[in-house]
Amino acid sequence: MVVKKDLVILGGGTGGYVAAIRAAQQGRDVIIIERDKLGGTCLHKGCIPSKAMLKSARMMDAARELQAFGIDHEGNFSIDYKKVLKRKESIVEQLYQGVQALMKKHKIEIIEGSGVVQGPSIFTPDSGGVAVTFNDENKEEEIFVPKHLIIATGSRPISLPSIQIDEAHILSSDGMLELEELPKSVAIIGGGVIGCEWASILASLGVEVTIIEAMKTLVPNESRTISKSLKKAFKKQGITLKLKTKVEQAVVEEEGVALTIKESEETLTVEKVMVAVGRKPNVDGIGLNNTSIKFSDKGIEVNEHYQTAEGHIYAIGDVLDTLQLAHVAMKEGELAVEHMNTGHSEPLNYIHVPRCTYTRPEIASVGYTKDNVPEDMTVKTGVFYLKGNGKALIEGEADGGLVEVLTDTETDDLVGVSIIGPHATDLIAEASTALYMQAATMEIGEAIHPHPTISEAIAEAAMDTEGNAIHK
Repeated sequence: MVVKKDLVILGGGTGGYVAAIRAAQQGRDVIIIERDKLGGTCLHKGCIPSKAMLKSARMMDAARELQAFGIDHEGNFSIDYKKVLKRKESIVEQLYQGVQALMKKHKIEIIEGSGVVQGPSIFTPDSGGVAVTFNDENKEEEIFVPKHLIIATGSRPISLPSIQIDEAHILSSDGMLELEELPKSVAIIGGGVIGCEWASILASLGVEVTIIEAMKTLVPNESRTISKSLKKAFKKQGITLKLKTKVEQAVVEEEGVALTIKESEETLTVEKVMVAVGRKPNVDGIGLNNTSIKFSDKGIEVNEHYQTAEGHIYAIGDVLDTLQLAHVAMKEGELAVEHMNTGHSEPLNYIHVPRCTYTRPEIASVGYTKDNVPEDMTVKTGVFYLKGNGKALIEGEADGGLVEVLTDTETDDLVGVSIIGPHATDLIAEASTALYMQAATMEIGEAIHPHPTISEAIAEAAMDTEGNAIHK
């Protein structure tokens, strides 16, 4: 059967369902085709479940530190991992129900099945029809022919050629979330955002953690100052770091997984291994070869309005070679719909996108860092250490924390902010807004920040670009 529709969205993850809501708000008749669950990786296998577990880990940290706050207690605290998982699952389920309710509210039809993009056919002279195989085997295949199509098929974890992920002993981030018991020891291959977040979770829950990273720094896309501070914090937390190190092979044995370290004859045996070396876009098996859409292993090629080579077909989210972040996918979805409806949209400046790492301490940044400033730009740097911030000391999390601010010497405009410390992922919103509004650094410094708050450190670092910080 052939069904004609206004807009079809292939993929109901964060980018897909946000695009659907925006399109429905603007009068479009929308269908989402999703083979699994609405919400995608972020809701079910990434952002939300991992942060729910992170909160449990932070509560365990807080329990261990009660005496430092003058609270005496008897006995030891213990982890009930089944309750940790139950809490995580309840949060995911509540948000999942919320997304489903939003679909009903906006009259967005959800098709549960797998879609393959079609080329020109007897049904339409253009590419962009989608053949759907339903999850319900009793339903016959249907072809949806839309005026516009948005491809939002997301991404999946990358493996390594010499290391086979089996999701039992050698796991991806997906498999880590499915573990029913905490392992005694874990080696994490990859010291980027995902690897460091999981290291932070597991270490706080009492797991012996080793990070193995090929590069010389953790979170290599962040400022070196931030990376050094995180390295120091991780060592203090008992996390073993093996930087500038590669794993040659991983062999599952009776006593665990034996890792052969390439740079030495050392063999490291752990109970579980997590591979966290990145994610790759889901471009295979969705019919792109049936069209003139250009794509590669890095993703689908689009213009600044997210149009593919076929102008009525758009692509957004992790399936592109852009920042693989949920809030990026959301914004790309909104902009794609805006262009689809009006023929215009303001191109997204990816330098303005805030980046967050939910470790302990938290890391957040927006704009440039000292290490990636364009060659034709000269910057001044302001730094404020949280050991001079009253609220950070009250929180007991001042150690190693800092705010780093960059300003363009020619224009005095803010061009970058990096934060490591408590609530960094919330605080970065001020810097993100200021960057978007093209604020001068001193405008941030002169704006009144409430006391005592950690946000004062942003103002102090901003004023430090001119040597005018008050408490430094």
